[in-house]
Amino acid sequence: MTTGEVQRITVPAGKIATVATHLEMRAAPAPRPGPSDASLSVQLVAKPDLDWYRAMFRAVGTDWLWFSRLGLGDADLGAILGHDRVDVYTLTRDKREIGFAELDGRQFPDIELAFFGLVAEAIGTGAGRLLMNAALEAAWAFGPQRVWVHTCTFDHPDAVAFYLRSGFTVFARTVEIEDDPRLTGTLPRGAAPDVPIV
Repeated sequence: MTTGEVQRITVPAGKIATVATHLEMRAAPAPRPGPSDASLSVQLVAKPDLDWYRAMFRAVGTDWLWFSRLGLGDADLGAILGHDRVDVYTLTRDKREIGFAELDGRQFPDIELAFFGLVAEAIGTGAGRLLMNAALEAAWAFGPQRVWVHTCTFDHPDAVAFYLRSGFTVFARTVEIEDDPRLTGTLPRGAAPDVPIV
C-alpha cells in the first residue's frame, strides 16, 4: 500500500469489526488521586462464582459489546477463574458492586489487565481511578516484566485516554472481525444500539 492509499476491508453481514488499541507499562506508576469516598472499597474475590462473574461481566460490558467470556462453558470459564495466576477484584459502593478488574498472569512475567470496567452510573465519578490504583498495585506486587491491557472502539470513548492517564503507553493496534454477539444470542439484540447490526 502506497502513501495516502486507503485500505478498505468489507465486513461481512452478521459480523462486527473494531480497532483494538494495545497498551502497556514497564514500571509501576505513581497512584492517581482517587475520590475521598468512604463508601467505596475494592476487594479480591476469592474463587469467583461463575454465575456471579457472568452477571458482573454483563452488568459492566453489555453496553460495550463485551462477549468473549459469555461464550465459554462452565469448565472453560472455571479453569480461567480458578487458575492461581488469575485474580478478580470487585469495586463496591455502599456494598453494591459497581465494577470489576481481572488480572491474568498466566503468561507471567507479563500480567494482562484482562477486563476492567464500571457499571454505567459509576463512570465519570472517579471510582475508576480507585479501582485502577488497586489493580495496578496488586499487579506490580507480583514483580512482572510488564502490565498490559487492550481496549477497542466499541468501548467507552474515554477508555484509551483513561489508560494513558493511568500510566500505560500504546504499543500496537489491530483490527478484529468477529460474529456479532447480538445475532448469536450471546447478548441481547438491543445491546449497544449505537453499533448498527448488519
